[in-house]
Amino acid sequence: MRQVIRMSSSKDGRTSQYAYAGLDRVIHERARLGVLTSLAAHPKGLRFGDLKQLCGLTDGNLSRHMQVLQAARLIEVTKSVERNRPQTSIRLTVEGRRRFVGYLAVLEQVVRDAAVAVKRQPARRMARAAAGL
Repeated sequence: MRQVIRMSSSKDGRTSQYAYAGLDRVIHERARLGVLTSLAAHPKGLRFGDLKQLCGLTDGNLSRHMQVLQAARLIEVTKSVERNRPQTSIRLTVEGRRRFVGYLAVLEQVVRDAAVAVKRQPARRMARAAAGL
């Protein structure tokens, strides 16, 4: 399925080629991006401890990001008890998967645009920029 990426328009109606309105701020934060990527790779969901380890987060940090993602209806949190121990499982919602895939499409466009812009720049100018001149 090919997704159409729309460019943003400014107040005066001009197209803003590099505005990337589709970069969802809820998803774009580094830790939440890691959480959603981990959950996308595990469609049945993950236990809290496994997700915490995969993302390199603390209990409190993961909990806070989960609150944001749950409020945005991107994830579903299920609590249960196994062997007399509480278990928390997290999985992407259908809406979460849809928004994440859309976000990735916009991010891919950012990478393509950046690659084109870098290739257009003369090599000498890039070397001077790299040298800090």
